[in-house]
Amino acid sequence: MPIATVNPATGETVRTYPSMSDDEIEQALAAADAARPPMRAASFAQRASWLRAAADLLDADGADLAATMTLEMGKPIGAALAEVRKSAAGCRFYADQAERMLADEPVDPAAVGARSAYVRYEPLGVVLAVMPWNFPLWQALRFAAPALMAGNVGLLKHASNVPQTAIYLGELFTRAGFPAGAFQSLLIGASAVDRVIRDDRVAAVTLTGSEAAGRAVAAAAGQALKKTVLELGGSDPFVVLPSADVPQAAAVAARARCQNNGQSCIAAKRFIVHRAVLDEFTGEFVARMAALVVGDPADPATEVGPLATAQTRQDVADLVDDAVARGATVLTGAKLPDGPGWFYPPTVLTGVDPTMRLYAEESFGPVAVIYPVDSLDEAIEVANGTAFGLGSVVWTGDPAEQRRCVDELAAGSVTVNGMTVSYPELPFGGIKTSGYGRELSVHGIREFCNVKAVWQG
Repeated sequence: MPIATVNPATGETVRTYPSMSDDEIEQALAAADAARPPMRAASFAQRASWLRAAADLLDADGADLAATMTLEMGKPIGAALAEVRKSAAGCRFYADQAERMLADEPVDPAAVGARSAYVRYEPLGVVLAVMPWNFPLWQALRFAAPALMAGNVGLLKHASNVPQTAIYLGELFTRAGFPAGAFQSLLIGASAVDRVIRDDRVAAVTLTGSEAAGRAVAAAAGQALKKTVLELGGSDPFVVLPSADVPQAAAVAARARCQNNGQSCIAAKRFIVHRAVLDEFTGEFVARMAALVVGDPADPATEVGPLATAQTRQDVADLVDDAVARGATVLTGAKLPDGPGWFYPPTVLTGVDPTMRLYAEESFGPVAVIYPVDSLDEAIEVANGTAFGLGSVVWTGDPAEQRRCVDELAAGSVTVNGMTVSYPELPFGGIKTSGYGRELSVHGIREFCNVKAVWQG
């Protein structure tokens, strides 16, 4: 895939960028390695000052940066502005909290026969982040903010279709005062990632992306015995039970499915609905999906913009077409619109079964599937019946049902009477083929630390 800005609303190639040469990659690796000592030596107060300056730059650059994201991957402009604000807030969160999160932890000295004992968190060094295009700012900064506050150095290999956002990020932290080389963007293709992972100066790797990309990165890092964190795909269940506030659940369901034009790993994708409220939920949900405003992502009135790439749209259309050909019923959408751009309408299907690809594969677009169930037991069984385990949602007013779902839904998170959202305060990640390790919260900042035990006699 060429490194290029291609407007998904029109299909027009705006600008292409050359991949870095071998010499340029070597220069970046050398600069990252040289930045390790000053980053490790900097105090938490100094790192926090730099990170707050980065947050201030994000705020100041917000309008232009949001417009860039909208141009490069089709995010509605309102959502792009919200992403900038969230990213700045995430930087400030870690600037405020990192010193507490990574403070030495005392251990009872008598229990280990020592004069004193404690656990210390130290940076690993240079960390490579391989990031996707769907949240081009937030995904990168939720890695960068904790990694830099821990004293690590960052290298970013961003998706090839968001090069302008990648370049901005590569310059942001130097502008904010961090040492030269502390965070750099590598304009490289996927074929060059293996070389960077295997370089002795790189200590660890984090990836957000597809299962295939995760397997490739994990294999290369495993051969080099390097730590990895993987946040991969999801096919998140959204369970609606009889005691739910059904109109509210349907309203949230439409937002949960079509956030970011449906291109979110944590978007609700499988709507598992008890038959007692099936007709009510389906009617409300389909009406809301059909009413969403699809159009120019630069228009503030737009709720659903184009999919990010032609291939993304084709993949979604293929999944839907396969399901329909095998007997699924279309309740709204499912027809490719005429005209330029990679638009796909909000779509709702029912009658999807295991013979159809859509039953087991992730649909990375505004496509929802409704699965009727007769009991909570069946709802949990269906919810857990995929290889994914990223997020999950349940709507119920019954405390006992809430407890069961919290206990039994197999996922990295359970949301009760809401929609899955990432917060700096809560850990984020999945199980099964949705990956391993955690981002955000205290758990995220410690992923790329050496947890050092200290015993003093």
